[in-house]
Amino acid sequence: MKFTAEQIAGILEGEVVGNPDTEVSTLSKIEEGIEGALTFLANPKYTPYIYTTKASITIVNNTFQPEHAINTTLIKVNDAYKAFSTLLEFYNSAKMNKVGVEQPSFIAESSKHGDNIYIGAFSYIGENVTIGDNVKIYPNTYVGDNVSIGNDTVLFSGAKIYSETVIGNNCVINSGCVIGADGFGFAPNESGEYDKVPQIGNVVLEDFVDIGAGTSIDRATLGSTIIRRGVKLDNQIQIAHNVEVGKNTVIAAQTGIAGSTKIGENCQIGGQVGIVGHITIGNNVKIQAQSGINKSIKDGEILQGSPAFAIGDFSKSYVHFKNLPKIVKQLNEIEKK
Repeated sequence: MKFTAEQIAGILEGEVVGNPDTEVSTLSKIEEGIEGALTFLANPKYTPYIYTTKASITIVNNTFQPEHAINTTLIKVNDAYKAFSTLLEFYNSAKMNKVGVEQPSFIAESSKHGDNIYIGAFSYIGENVTIGDNVKIYPNTYVGDNVSIGNDTVLFSGAKIYSETVIGNNCVINSGCVIGADGFGFAPNESGEYDKVPQIGNVVLEDFVDIGAGTSIDRATLGSTIIRRGVKLDNQIQIAHNVEVGKNTVIAAQTGIAGSTKIGENCQIGGQVGIVGHITIGNNVKIQAQSGINKSIKDGEILQGSPAFAIGDFSKSYVHFKNLPKIVKQLNEIEKK
């Protein structure tokens, strides 16, 4: 798929400086540009590369004025970084614009779907499934009974969507995700063994939720495990039964959240964070990577450590911890004297 500088400028509402008929068919970093590639310059420290890049077209800010001769055609825009991101979305949409039902695949007769859908080979669509418009379900994907999938949602290869799950509009579920598996519910019996507690709830993903590869979200024991609008989850995250994650919260890889914990809106949670169950985390909370959260957190707190506490206190304490061997040595010398 090829685009000219004039076509790209039209999409970005930019101005072409150079040959408007210059064509590109791929994307690249500015320092790795090749003929036929489109790149961008947003960070000033990469400015020297614009004079040596072999990329055919470069998106730059309106304020950019070359100090030496350049070979690349320029497209000037208000914000080069934002414009390139917009173009990446456009390119990705065009690349992923598959339509139709591939065979072999199984689609239950009781299921319903909207227009312009794609269902890849070896996919399974269960009874009473509802699929919206423009949904893309890539090969080897399982969608259980009574699942609802909103418009413009994408399920990548190997995703497993258990029964009763509700998925909103414009969601992205990456490969290897397991949505709606049983929560970790077991009760000890008189013999010391564990009996399974039936998990009869479901998982609800609201609109614009992105879920990274290998992430698991367990169904509720009763009611719903809920991921609110705009939440972004990284790879290999575990979210247990009856958890609720507030809108626009972002969580990095390998974080684990135990059952029935409620996380507020606009939180930022780093990688490898462990959060105990049955607590409440407020809005606008920031938790640094590898922290352990064992109690409820108020709005706006910034925490680090395991168990976690205020980041300012953590930083001061860490200075003393680093010096602990020296301090112990000094104490020993004082004792000897």
